[in-house]
Amino acid sequence: MKTLIALILLFTLTVNPSCQKNDTGPEGFKEIDLDEKSASLLEADNSFGLKIFRKVREKSEEENIMISPLSISVALTMAYNGSDGDTKKEMQETLELNGLTDSEINGSYKTLINALLDLDDDVIFKIANSIFYADIFTVKPAFLDINRNIYDAEIKELDFSSRQSVDIINDWVSKNTNDKIRNIINQLNPLDRMLLINAIYFKGTWAVQFDKKGTHDLNFTLKDGSVVKIPMMNKLDKVPYCTNSLFKAVKIPYGRGNYNMVVILPEDGKNSRDVIDELNMNNWKDWMGDFELTDRVDITMPRFKFSFDIGLNDILKEMKMVQAFSASDADFTKITDEDLYISMVLHKSFIDVNETGTEAAAVTAVTFTTTSVGPEPPKIPFRVDKPFVFAITEEDTGAILFIGEVNNPEY
Repeated sequence: MKTLIALILLFTLTVNPSCQKNDTGPEGFKEIDLDEKSASLLEADNSFGLKIFRKVREKSEEENIMISPLSISVALTMAYNGSDGDTKKEMQETLELNGLTDSEINGSYKTLINALLDLDDDVIFKIANSIFYADIFTVKPAFLDINRNIYDAEIKELDFSSRQSVDIINDWVSKNTNDKIRNIINQLNPLDRMLLINAIYFKGTWAVQFDKKGTHDLNFTLKDGSVVKIPMMNKLDKVPYCTNSLFKAVKIPYGRGNYNMVVILPEDGKNSRDVIDELNMNNWKDWMGDFELTDRVDITMPRFKFSFDIGLNDILKEMKMVQAFSASDADFTKITDEDLYISMVLHKSFIDVNETGTEAAAVTAVTFTTTSVGPEPPKIPFRVDKPFVFAITEEDTGAILFIGEVNNPEY
């Protein structure tokens, strides 16, 4: 259970090219023919995703965790387009984008995202991007153009000092995750200047659904060894299956089979952390190549639903992306001439797995903050040099506690 919950994130929202060529899905399966650069980018994304997932598991004390590597990668790559110098080099290394030019990175993302959309009538997959920036902030047009044209980012200028701006940003998040994630921020700091946000929504119907009549309360052993009874779904199906000394696993397809859920169950004497410890790109590719279409696989697994969120600042710093978070060293001069750094990378996710299928959503927000308030606004003269009236009031009720007039201010 731990493994299937923890690892679902890596498979629900990404497509692995090694799986594309296997005729394992139902009729209507669509092959995706990625060019060399797009395939290289996808492998980099998956490798980055496996690494950051291991880090998230190390850091989080939550029992159930899930991230979307694709969402995190897209949001950070949008920010990467505004970086320069050593900041850019660090982001490139962390995101494993070495060997690809900026134009190749952006072009490959456009190709990849378009390929993932509209694959299957039984699967809803949506990806949306946005840039919200403060109306007192000057953004370089080239940065906005790249993210508008390549990532189809919705761009809005807002009054960051207004509470309404927080509502506008959260409404965008809610709309683009089908209300599964309703907010990404609670407030805006006076020095905040920009938010880059990626939202992903997935809803897939199993190719062969679980019969609800087959769901029964069965024993489930928790990490501490205690046993509880939980609703377990069951179906007999023909699905890709593999086994080794570490685990046995199935791929459960959605709709036409372009999307599937990989469920990895540790073997006796092993646990989900043992699997997570072995998560790297070489192992992952080997494992994906070991699946064989197998008849009469008797699948019993729990229904589950949970939300998860985590700040990624410290994790990304451990992955050598340091300067981007430094108020003194960050170089985002391709965004603006104002001193700018990343103050927060926040990731939220949601998943619901049941007899019908799976609904999942993820949001990644990158907040840019300035190191100073910038030039002071013009002064508004207010010189009390003649008789005046004054009052002392209670703010909440508006009650006037004192009121007076001063014609001759003596002391």
